[in-house]
Amino acid sequence: MVDVLVVGAGPVGLSAAAELLRHHVRCRLVDRLQARLPYAKAVGIQPRTLEIWDRMGLARAVLEAAAELRGQLVYVNGRERSRIDLVLPPEVPYGFAALPQYATERLLEEYVTGLGGAVERGTELVSFSQDQHGVTAVLRTSDGTEEEVRARYLVGCDGAHSVVRKQLGLTFEGGAFPEEYMLADVVADWDLPYGYGVRSSHLADDGSTDDVLVCIPLPGAGRYRMSMRVPPELATQPAAPPAGRTGGGQDDGVAHGLASGGRAPRLSDIQTVVDRLAPRPAVLSRMRWSSVFRISHRIVDRYGYGRVFVAGDAAHIHPPTGAQGMNTGIQDACNLAWKLALVVRGDARPDLLGTYDAERRPVGEEVVGRTVRHAAHGIDTESDDPRTLLLREAQLLVGYRGGPLAGREYGPADAPQPGDRAPDCAGLTTAVAAYSLRLLDILRGRPGHVVLLYAAEPADLAAAAAATAATAAPGTVRGTDGTPDEPGQPNTPPSPRLLPALDILAVLAREAPPTPPDALPVAGYRDAAGEFARLYRTDGPTGFVVRPDGQLGARFPLAGTAAALSGYLAALSAPAPT
Repeated sequence: MVDVLVVGAGPVGLSAAAELLRHHVRCRLVDRLQARLPYAKAVGIQPRTLEIWDRMGLARAVLEAAAELRGQLVYVNGRERSRIDLVLPPEVPYGFAALPQYATERLLEEYVTGLGGAVERGTELVSFSQDQHGVTAVLRTSDGTEEEVRARYLVGCDGAHSVVRKQLGLTFEGGAFPEEYMLADVVADWDLPYGYGVRSSHLADDGSTDDVLVCIPLPGAGRYRMSMRVPPELATQPAAPPAGRTGGGQDDGVAHGLASGGRAPRLSDIQTVVDRLAPRPAVLSRMRWSSVFRISHRIVDRYGYGRVFVAGDAAHIHPPTGAQGMNTGIQDACNLAWKLALVVRGDARPDLLGTYDAERRPVGEEVVGRTVRHAAHGIDTESDDPRTLLLREAQLLVGYRGGPLAGREYGPADAPQPGDRAPDCAGLTTAVAAYSLRLLDILRGRPGHVVLLYAAEPADLAAAAAATAATAAPGTVRGTDGTPDEPGQPNTPPSPRLLPALDILAVLAREAPPTPPDALPVAGYRDAAGEFARLYRTDGPTGFVVRPDGQLGARFPLAGTAAALSGYLAALSAPAPT
């Protein structure tokens, strides 16, 4: 029996497998395609995704392959209406980037391979059934051979036409825009500024948009992914059905689906639209591929049932505006994977898996609604202030406050609270290193929970570290040498004091006295720049639990460490919301 069967090896399925393997969970990853598709479908990489990849140790490879996204130029009827500069607060470690989906998949697959995993290509899911103890799946390879696989859990990352979603009987509510669009990967010879996307539209006399061109920079000199409305002679599909409830067995157009039938757009078709709408004269060349697609927007009624779950496009599809889809799916995968790992290892009760839907479906609903508004009216029409708008597009505001795992709030009202993203910060130092570190540097490579203890007095930190270790069951806390003990046996009921394998790190306040290394029982860093205290809004000695997906699990006064960690444990083992 395998622990988890992951169906679909796109960015979401690869991310799920990567996180499961990082947590030492046995999984199989299958995909019906014989090879990766060479299409630049999803291209935008959000800062929050880069933070997640940083903790995995993947960010450097992505940064070396990606292109910078600096902003967007918005034109209406040939005149520049606005210029959006993608400038985030200085404490955010990453900006916006562009990377073709085939490159993203290649890097993720290489990462999975490095962890001992593999993509079983040419292997599709035919059917599955589940019972109290697991899932029985039937797989079929390209030569027609069928195999019955037994898994504890099944995760469907198999796209908008998901077999998993359909066989699970989930509804897929939403609709589709009536217009069809062309998509092409081309090189443009023009004098627009480097790193800026372009949205150029034409308004009819009644104020409606009757023509639009969107260009997103890609790696490579002058290369863009361009989308625009399709001319009648290239239309391939009938008018879109009205919005409404759609059963799990019906296929609809998807945001980045390749057209099935009809002639693919030629370079001359794309050039015609560019000549009509581009704000500067441009000559196109070197088209790699093109397609026709329709924008759909749908979301499932629940993200899983029993031992089977869906993530990414299998759970939600929406307009490509703002590059939210793939990034949202990757966060789905990371949210689910660490919870599956704890349950499989016996470190948490199966009820924990119900928090996946409780946390992620509201995010999916918000993203679908927002991207539909942006597709219809443009991102620059949002009423949010520019800072909030960018932080939301960067997915840095995704949080789970008030959710089933978000404990009691503590500290200033404007401080990061349980459920929020754990902010990165700079200026952390040690006595040995001649350079400062970011918090992401310290968290990198640690797959489990991390307890951060902040104070000015070493004695307070030592007491809180002892309380943390006492709250955890023996054999689950990393020692000062960084070596993890063996996890619990799969499916063993968690003890009331069991804490998932974790790291305990101390952060000394800037004003703390010089501290010899043996004064602390755990690794310690000094907040030399005061950035940790500023961004975490510490109000005296404070502790934090950072979840494996980079969200805060708890915030508490150091004097209440044992009670706070016990409360977080109770949340991990509590009955799931219905």
